[in-house]
Amino acid sequence: MADRVRDKVIIVTGSTMGIGRAVAALLLEEGARVVFNSHQDDAHAASVRAELGGPNSLYVQADIADRAQVEAMVAQAVAHFGRVDAVVNNAGMNVFADPLEMTASDWQRCFAVDLEGAWNVIRAVLPAMLERGYGNIVNIASVHGHKIIAGCFPYPVAKHALIGLTKSLGIEYAARGIRVNSISPGLILTESAEAWLAACPDPAAERARQEQLLPVRRIGTPREVAYTALFLASDEARFINATDILIDGGRSQVYCD
Repeated sequence: MADRVRDKVIIVTGSTMGIGRAVAALLLEEGARVVFNSHQDDAHAASVRAELGGPNSLYVQADIADRAQVEAMVAQAVAHFGRVDAVVNNAGMNVFADPLEMTASDWQRCFAVDLEGAWNVIRAVLPAMLERGYGNIVNIASVHGHKIIAGCFPYPVAKHALIGLTKSLGIEYAARGIRVNSISPGLILTESAEAWLAACPDPAAERARQEQLLPVRRIGTPREVAYTALFLASDEARFINATDILIDGGRSQVYCD
């Protein structure tokens, strides 16, 4: 099926690498007008502009933890494309620390990006969406929002909260034409996952070990997450609201290895 989001204007935060880039690229393929975003205009942003730039795309540098920058990004998107129909809140960061050794700045930055960042974007687009009676939010959460892995604090706390934000806002505005859903990926072969595997003492052995932990016996790809984001961002999912979808190959359903 083609043109599943034809002419919809969609902001994808954190979209110059990994899952975000895969989501934005697939949305473009399916006819959307896409606003790419990252917090820094670096080589990855330049690559996006070179590969995916065109009349249906716009790159905007903005730190989603900064409300003023987010509002400026949304204003630029509206000035360029006329409106915003949907948002995929993908931007996030990993903060893994010992709870008692973690710095206050690590805690604050984790929540500023992984939770408040998504809320900043939603808050910026919501008034116009409510006025039109149409809007669609997709938050990229994590399997960490469902299951706890020791040594990953406070990231799971933020992701649990993001799923709570998703469900709360989905119910709050359901009768006014707004849908809010989230996706919780498990281990996905993003650039950061590849870098982590490469840093292991025996990368090949660790990759094989991770594959064997998954019921499907392989690691997921960003494109596979992107297809679920595409579905949720489309009107095909118009009766799905305040819901989180796990994409982890069944791993989170395993009680014991």
